Amino acid sequence: MLGLKLSTDPRWVDIAEGNIEELLTDHAWCEQKAASNAISIITMHSEYEDIVTKMLDVAQEELAHFQMVHEIIKNRGFTLGRERKDNYVNELFRFLKKDGSRLDALIDRLLFAAMIEARSCERFKVLSENIKDEELANFYRELMISEAGHYTLFLNFARKYGKEKNVEERWKEWLVFEDELIKKYGNKETIHG
Repeated sequence: MLGLKLSTDPRWVDIAEGNIEELLTDHAWCEQKAASNAISIITMHSEYEDIVTKMLDVAQEELAHFQMVHEIIKNRGFTLGRERKDNYVNELFRFLKKDGSRLDALIDRLLFAAMIEARSCERFKVLSENIKDEELANFYRELMISEAGHYTLFLNFARKYGKEKNVEERWKEWLVFEDELIKKYGNKETIHG
């Protein structure tokens, strides 16, 4: 369904389980960044009423996820660490097209967001199926469903507004780029790491 070319090796979960506090801190900040991304789309493209309406929902849901992760951190006696740099997302960001129209920029930003949601969904699935901690397995199963919905939302908006553009061709470019990119990751106790 997600179209990702490379699946996460389930052994990544062993790495993640080696430092649950780091995994949860990184995850919390990923949720905060996802909310910020939705707000950025609103700020840059406020003329699209349907996008604004849905991005408000996404931002609120991502902040709710941030709060949920923070509660797990607190309940386990951990501390929310400082914001983490997400090299995976930063490298995806550099793949965004820098030229073209405002519409081109919107479509690529939506595809960028869809890609992050797709990989996060896939990682949450791997966690939910392989982590020994039952509470976290259930938690990540629920979030996997949410991320799948966000992935679909972003991709569908790109297709809607990009119908005059070759969105499918650009999406394939994103998938190929991400395939090469993700090969460098999967060896750290972070969501994309």
